[in-house]
This record gives sequence, structure tokens and C-alpha cells, in this order.
Amino acid sequence: MSENLVVAIGRQCGSSGKIIGDKLAKALGIKCYDKELLALAAKNSGLCEELFQTHDEKPTNSFLYSLVMDTYSVGLSSSGYMDMPINHKIFLAQFDTIKKLAEEESCVIVGRCADYALADNPNLVSIFITADDKDKIQSLKDLYQIDEGKAKEVMVKTDKKRSSYYNYYANKKWGDVRSYDLCINRSAIGVDGTVDLILKYVDVKMKGKNK
Repeated sequence: MSENLVVAIGRQCGSSGKIIGDKLAKALGIKCYDKELLALAAKNSGLCEELFQTHDEKPTNSFLYSLVMDTYSVGLSSSGYMDMPINHKIFLAQFDTIKKLAEEESCVIVGRCADYALADNPNLVSIFITADDKDKIQSLKDLYQIDEGKAKEVMVKTDKKRSSYYNYYANKKWGDVRSYDLCINRSAIGVDGTVDLILKYVDVKMKGKNK
């Protein structure tokens, strides 16, 4: 088992999870993977990157949709993969890429069930970032230059997709405090305060593990 540190960040929409992930990675001197993971998974699996973008943290139970999308897939030609719906292929390709990354380097991974993929990794630190609704809505208004009503709609729909994706593939519940090492309300201590708190937690956990 590799000694690489991996911080997996689950996040509510508008909670600044990606910003926190980037700042945390910079402080630790390692890379942060978010959308970059999709390109890596596509490269490793031979599947079209566009498929990963389409299915990004979005489960689909439509068998017909899976059959249609299968006509666009390339690679993963072993019989086990060929018999599998495309959304499962996409998930497994990301799952394998996350495990491969953890073996190769220390990193921060945002979303995509990384905590589930690395559940048996003793060097995993799993974090969930939340924030007060008013702050999440304001963040989305600023990010996308949209009004409050649209920001709230984006927030609710995105969280519903992320929750469905996580609960569909993982054996844990998205956002449930029992599923993570540390859950933080960004509204309470800000982005920088959240990063500092995670850094302290990582330090304490790694020191305790090495005793």
C-alpha cells in the first residue's frame, strides 16, 4: 500500500469546495483533481472524454439511454465491460483512475465518490464541505452571474444529482456525517479557515498513524 496522502472532498453546490480543494492542494504542495480526473479516466480507459463530461456525477437508470450511448463508446472491450451499461463503465473507469492516482501521488480529489473508491486506504482523509444556503446562493450568483432564483435552482438540482450519484454507487449516504472524517460549514469559518482546519486535521491524523 502506498504512503501517499489523499484528501477526498465531497461538497454541496455553492459551498466553495473546489476553491477549498485548490487552496488545500497548494498548501500541501500537491495537485487537486476535479474535472481533470475525467480526462485522465478517458485516457486510461479508451472511452471518449465527452462521455465522461455527459455522465459527470449524474447517474442514469435508463437502460435505453445506456444502449444508445454505448454506440459512442470505444475500448473496454473485455466481455465484462461490453455487457455493462455505459454509466457503469464511466463510473468504473473513474474508480480505477482514482485508485491509480492514489498509488502514484499524494493529491486532493474533489467529488466523484473518491472517498468510496479509497475506503480501504489508511492515508485517506475524507471531508464534506457545506455552507448556509444564503452563502451558497451568493457564491453561485457571483460565479455564474445569475439572479437569486436561478442560483437557488442550480444549487438544488446540482445537489440532487450529486446525492443521487453518490448514493447510487457508494455504500454510504452523501452528506451523512458518518460517511466522512470531517464535516465543515464553510459559512462558519470562511474558505481560508476551512483550509486551515483541514490542514490541522491532516497533520494530527498522519502523526497519529505513524506513532
